Amino acid sequence: MRAYTEKIREAAKRLLSENKVDVVIGFRAGTIPFMNEPFIAKNVKQVDQLVWDGNCGINLANYITKRTDRIAVVAKGCDSRNIVVHIMENQIKRDQLHILGAPCKGMIDRRRILAELKGKEPLQVEELDGKVQIKGRDFELSLDRKEYLQENCAICIHRNPVIYDELLGDLVEEQDVDRYEDIRKVEALPPEERWQYFEDLISSCIRCYACRNACPACYCPTCFVDESRPQWVGKTIDATDTRTFHFLRAYHLAGRCTDCGACERACPMGIKVRQFTKKLEKDVKELYGYETGLTLEGRPALDTYKPGDPESFIK
Repeated sequence: MRAYTEKIREAAKRLLSENKVDVVIGFRAGTIPFMNEPFIAKNVKQVDQLVWDGNCGINLANYITKRTDRIAVVAKGCDSRNIVVHIMENQIKRDQLHILGAPCKGMIDRRRILAELKGKEPLQVEELDGKVQIKGRDFELSLDRKEYLQENCAICIHRNPVIYDELLGDLVEEQDVDRYEDIRKVEALPPEERWQYFEDLISSCIRCYACRNACPACYCPTCFVDESRPQWVGKTIDATDTRTFHFLRAYHLAGRCTDCGACERACPMGIKVRQFTKKLEKDVKELYGYETGLTLEGRPALDTYKPGDPESFIK
């Protein structure tokens, strides 16, 4: 995917110099390894800062909400699906966008790599021939890239962008994997154990809302946790307040989440919050045959009503 960097820069220079867009949204290198940061290039002079590699996991759909200018945006599979959601939910207009499609082979899980380093400080990181080459003071390490992908990337079945105006590379082969093996294991637990599983899952939550802020589908003008009239949920890390936040946020994302992994990537406590949204993703797919953001045609499953909709699950 490193080859995308030059193609992104070439496209950005062309689009900006020909006045076809006002900005190009992509990534630039962060100040430390494994931490590229979203970047908005507003003129041709800034284009050479744009980069692309396995450290571009943040969902760039998060940066197009309610914009009024003309935008070029780099979009991997999950980004493009969230862009579809944005268009369908009137957060952006399709004719404002020039989508640079980036067929994706997965993003690197920096937490797992840093754990592998056991406290050693990485100073230089390069992806080459399916390896992640890491250099630091007095050490070098080569890791198999496929073994250190984010969990959502390892089971992604929509790695290619679903909508785009131009592609940055050849389409990649989609994976044939079981996305819900872990969810079925939780579903099979007795009710008491299942409840305890989720209690343990969120026990370390500090209510920082990093998951919400990173989520490209969380763009309500006022989040329910910030409402004071009425106050739907307390502001503390009391178990009930924490539980309410996670449950209600997950239900708000039912039929809208693309499993881009932004929430888990942002969580400072390493909570696997995707366990909530994946369960609802599975239910929506099984009950309604709907997968989020694959097409602009039609309406989302929970945005429509048909007399023949399944009701057996309603108690």
